[in-house]
Amino acid sequence: MLIATDEAGRVVKKPSKPAIGKMLANLQRGNAHLVLERAEEDLEGSWYAQVLLRDDNTYQLEFRDGVAAEHYQTRTISQENVLTAVLGWAAGRAGWKDGFTRNNIDSRFRPDDAQDQD
Repeated sequence: MLIATDEAGRVVKKPSKPAIGKMLANLQRGNAHLVLERAEEDLEGSWYAQVLLRDDNTYQLEFRDGVAAEHYQTRTISQENVLTAVLGWAAGRAGWKDGFTRNNIDSRFRPDDAQDQD
C-alpha cells in the first residue's frame, strides 16, 4: 500500500494522483516535506520517495529502493518535474527518474565504522 505523509501530519493511505499533486502544491515553510512510502508485507527494507521544499525554493527529491546503498538525491526548481517523478514512482513506471542527475547518498546512512573502512 502507498502512504503519503506531509510535515503537517496529514496522512493519506492509497493517495490518488490529485491528492499527491495537492500535497506537493501545498508545500511551504512549516509544511516543507512530503513522503510517499510503500508499505507492503512482502517488501523488505525501506521504499520511499520524498520531497523537501528548501529555503531557496528548490525541490530536493530523494528516493530509496529498499537499502541504503540504493538511496539517491537530486534537486530541481520545477514542481512539475517533481510531480511527474513522484507520480511515476508511485505507479512503478519504468523511466520515472529519467531526466534527473542523481547522486547516490548511501554514505550518509551507513554506520560510522562502515564509513571508516572505505
